[in-house]
Amino acid sequence: MINLRKMKASEYPAYYDYFIADYGDDLTQNHGHSIEMATKLAQQALLSSFPDGVESKQHDLLCIELNSNGILTVIGYLWHSIKVSDASTFIYDFYIQAEYRGSGYGKQAISELENLLAAINIEQIQLRVAFNNQRALALYEEVGFTISGYNMSKKIPSK
Repeated sequence: MINLRKMKASEYPAYYDYFIADYGDDLTQNHGHSIEMATKLAQQALLSSFPDGVESKQHDLLCIELNSNGILTVIGYLWHSIKVSDASTFIYDFYIQAEYRGSGYGKQAISELENLLAAINIEQIQLRVAFNNQRALALYEEVGFTISGYNMSKKIPSK
């Protein structure tokens, strides 16, 4: 069984380390930044949303917790931000640890998020998927997400 719960301050350093490495890698692969610049941009993105650690008025950092026979294990993270005026939330980060992938936990986590959001009258979940993340794209489509647009970029050669 999967549970979503607010991240504890003591869990934030592990999330920070994971996020900087993962998002930095995404920025390097998909946006052509050097690893140094990508790391800096990833740090800025996280710190601008969570300047005081896990406490934020506009963003929620959740732990995805597996309950296996009463033993609770954090197997991933979910960062989202609710926009009440649109009755929507945007998922900034959704991560299941590699050893727990392919077992349906991602689907369960999305379902649990939907239940939490429906209880507070949020009607839509939005997110962005990197073009090369076919596993995530397949998961999102399987649980009912549809493609609503494309992000595109082009590098301009320096003269």
